[in-house]
Amino acid sequence: MIASWRLLQTGPATAAWNMALDEALLETVAHGTSPPVLRLYRWRPAAVSLGYFQRGDEVVNLAACRRLGLDVVRRCTGGRAVLHDCEVTYAVIAREEPPHFPGTITGNYTAIAAVLQRFLRSYGLEVDAGGASRQPVRRSGAEQSACFTAPAQFEQVYRGCKLTGSAQKRQQGAFLQHGSIPLELDPEQLFAALDTRGKVNAVHGGKRLARQVGWLNRWLPEAVTLAEVEGRLAACFAATLAVSLEPDEPHAGEMRRCAELVREKYGNPAWNLAGIAHCQRI
Repeated sequence: MIASWRLLQTGPATAAWNMALDEALLETVAHGTSPPVLRLYRWRPAAVSLGYFQRGDEVVNLAACRRLGLDVVRRCTGGRAVLHDCEVTYAVIAREEPPHFPGTITGNYTAIAAVLQRFLRSYGLEVDAGGASRQPVRRSGAEQSACFTAPAQFEQVYRGCKLTGSAQKRQQGAFLQHGSIPLELDPEQLFAALDTRGKVNAVHGGKRLARQVGWLNRWLPEAVTLAEVEGRLAACFAATLAVSLEPDEPHAGEMRRCAELVREKYGNPAWNLAGIAHCQRI
């Protein structure tokens, strides 16, 4: 019997709301009150999200973010900083149970990497996996802070540039993995947002980042739209994992919990910018 998942296409929202809803959905799946979820969403305004273990004032140029109109939010997942602008973000929230997810971090990443590889190859992009096989590159400043300059083992790389970024959190036998598929990306804006030292010209820094980061429309003969990408990505999830995706909306309880998390965490500068010791007290 084909498993049935919820498909939530929640459109654009603030950084705080997006991160709060992902965590609220993780809680409902972990508590057994929701089947697995595939959520597809966007960001308005554009934002920088930090990994859980990053400290905001060490990895983000807050003055530049204000000047550029970028929100700053801390994720509940690990990894490095990501600029979210013209992209589709996916979130998979599921129990760690066969047949799809065997109960290990690498198993979860492997299953979702197969979906992303199928998706990107459907556009003719012969991607490979980043990580262990790649030679280490010395990075500093903005390059060291940015997620898309550091392909992990299960993330997709094309022409030496990382095309997808993802991070994961596990909780009570369930997990959340969310990741970014940028259609467009401004390397100069990314560099400016993450250049805490302010010693390198953004144009020069952006050119350096462009050798390491990728975006979908950079290599496609015809630009694709956010709506088209969402539809194709959902189809690839359904086909690769052999699941049925049933369109749905966040339930009332999930929305209430989302609002609580915005107030308590993701809309709170203390959570978003302070170090890990403070975060653990929130």
